[in-house]
Amino acid sequence: MHALPTAAREQAGRVLSVGAFVATLLIVWETYVRVSGIHPTILPAPTRVLSEGWRFRDLIWLNMLPTLGETAVGFVAAVVVGTTCAIAIDFSQAVRRTLYPALVASQAIPLVAIAPLLVVWFGFGLAPKVIVVALVTFFPVTVGWVDGFAAAERGATNLLRSMGAGRWQVFRLVRLPGALPAFFSGLRIAITYAVVAAIFAEYVGARRGLGIFMQQQQNSFRTDLVIAAVVVTAVLSIALFAATAVVERLVIPWHYATRQRT
Repeated sequence: MHALPTAAREQAGRVLSVGAFVATLLIVWETYVRVSGIHPTILPAPTRVLSEGWRFRDLIWLNMLPTLGETAVGFVAAVVVGTTCAIAIDFSQAVRRTLYPALVASQAIPLVAIAPLLVVWFGFGLAPKVIVVALVTFFPVTVGWVDGFAAAERGATNLLRSMGAGRWQVFRLVRLPGALPAFFSGLRIAITYAVVAAIFAEYVGARRGLGIFMQQQQNSFRTDLVIAAVVVTAVLSIALFAATAVVERLVIPWHYATRQRT
């Protein structure tokens, strides 16, 4: 009876702590800028960032939409590819021996080198951004599934097999549901990287997007608008992370309830 109020109080305490830290940081930042008289092109005050960001909100919004679209498409592609790879790895030892090391090695590829090549191969459209986002995000998704499958309940697996269940039935009834918590852990990690990956891809080559907007404002010495775009990027990442957590609670409420009791 008291678990929920206690959890709510702890959550509220964490939110207040973060809010107090951010407020203190902004006050110190604002005070330093006003006292030092530093030029806005070097370090604008938070109030200037807010006012200029609001003044150019339509332009920021216009550039945010392509970034959000690239993030969504690339992230969905990463989930599909990562899930397919994880299932193949779980079902076949031969695939595990060949594919898993290749997936690990793929994370050693420097995106700084490959992103310009993707623009050369696929142009300035959606494709290179989606590929960059997928390359950055599919690995945590794959590892989350693989680790979740490996941690499946052995007792339940043996019980189903003793009752004549096939491998697909065991996978569907035990291994897949048991792997969902680990999958969502990987998903939360991946979604925090997705927006940044899309912006990085836009830096390499794009017509619109937060990445190209930051680049244009930086070339115009509009540091305030660059920081405003960075704030929008951070808010987007936090919102997507929170949305993933909400989906997790809806899909596996039993896991969340168990975590709350512990």
